[in-house]
This record gives sequence, structure tokens and C-alpha cells, in this order.
Amino acid sequence: MSQRPVPPAPPVRLSSAELFRDRREVLIEHAGRTYRLRLTATGKLILTA
Repeated sequence: MSQRPVPPAPPVRLSSAELFRDRREVLIEHAGRTYRLRLTATGKLILTA
């Protein structure tokens, strides 16, 4: 009997309001590095290492 592959879980959806919580910048740690996610004055997102 062969095993069927498990489908990947759907992505988690967060609103930017939940993520930023009245801030303009959050830090995200990934694979030992810290990334900076910024909200610009025009409402766009910028991710930098």
C-alpha cells in the first residue's frame, strides 16, 4: 500500500495592521539572520537584510 503525499498547509494570512501594530517597522528573524520590514510614507512595504 503506497502512502499519499500530505498536501502543504495553506499559508497564514496576517493583515499589515496585525503585523505592525501601530509601528512603521518590524524585525523578522529567519535562518539566523534578521530582516527589517518597513512601511513607507506612501504605504508600501520594503524588506531589507
